[in-house]
Amino acid sequence: METTPKTMKKAIYVSIRKALLELESSTKAELSEYLKISFPTISKFLTQMEKEGEILSAGLDHSSGGRRAKRYKYNPDHMSGLAIFLEKQEINYIVFNCYGELKDEGTYPDIVDVNSLTACMKEIISQYPKISSLSIGVPGSVDSKQIFHIPGYEHLQNVDLKGYLEDYFSIPVVVENDMNAAVLGYHHAMKFKEKKSLVYLYLGKNGPGAGIIVNNSVVHGSTNFSGEVSFIPQYNDRNFWQTFIKKKELDQLPVHEEEMIDVISRLIASFVAIINPHMIIFCNEEADQKTLHQIAQCSSRYVPSEHIPELTISDWKQDYLYGLQTIGLDLMIKKTI
Repeated sequence: METTPKTMKKAIYVSIRKALLELESSTKAELSEYLKISFPTISKFLTQMEKEGEILSAGLDHSSGGRRAKRYKYNPDHMSGLAIFLEKQEINYIVFNCYGELKDEGTYPDIVDVNSLTACMKEIISQYPKISSLSIGVPGSVDSKQIFHIPGYEHLQNVDLKGYLEDYFSIPVVVENDMNAAVLGYHHAMKFKEKKSLVYLYLGKNGPGAGIIVNNSVVHGSTNFSGEVSFIPQYNDRNFWQTFIKKKELDQLPVHEEEMIDVISRLIASFVAIINPHMIIFCNEEADQKTLHQIAQCSSRYVPSEHIPELTISDWKQDYLYGLQTIGLDLMIKKTI
């Protein structure tokens, strides 16, 4: 990518935002040293950011004999983010500030098309005009331009939701697969010190899916189809989805039944043999510790037990929203004044 004055300016803004959010407060001299950017340049950018209300004074440092240095901090309410996820015919949302602090949350029912989704978002944004990023989770596969595989949501099939919403609201938007967001949220929440490979498996109201992280990076795949576990062949005449749907009654997920234990264990064995993850996460509404023990035992019929990863449970909704928030925060930080 060619370096231009515009891209350099954006890079400096992004660096200062990240530094102030990490350091909590800093002087011009400290920022100059921390970012390896000249003092006059730092001074120029901080003056503009203070004028715009993006940064605030955090008082003066103690004097060491000379002039007391002014300390700055990032204004947490200068920008807010909106994170939304779709499930069946409702959306769940959170509004958060630059520090990731929750400002509002809620649910809207009866979301049946793009127009009703847009109307809900318009209402939320009217209440929080500082919203500067939109992160949207969908139960489907997403590429850079459109949602291309989203069973049960025909009104979103092949829709460029990102482009449409960016044009409508003039705010940066990211649209992400639900399980990619969930595994990202779990990974960030756990703050792993070493590189980890994780699989987040969710049977869900919209059908099964998996989010995959390998060495700390979310795996989207060459065509953004990674994690669509419904298609994995399992028996002579059935894939994972065909087996699963036979066992699923309404919203009750009989994970504890013997055949379902075997179905999921075969899926676990596939993940072990292909990416050998450190951990596989299940939704706490779909499994308990007893079930995980049964799955681990059954999985060892297909792969040696010493390769079975840690099986754990987590709050899927919380991880999902946290993942979308993480993506939204990144969008805000990279926003250009």
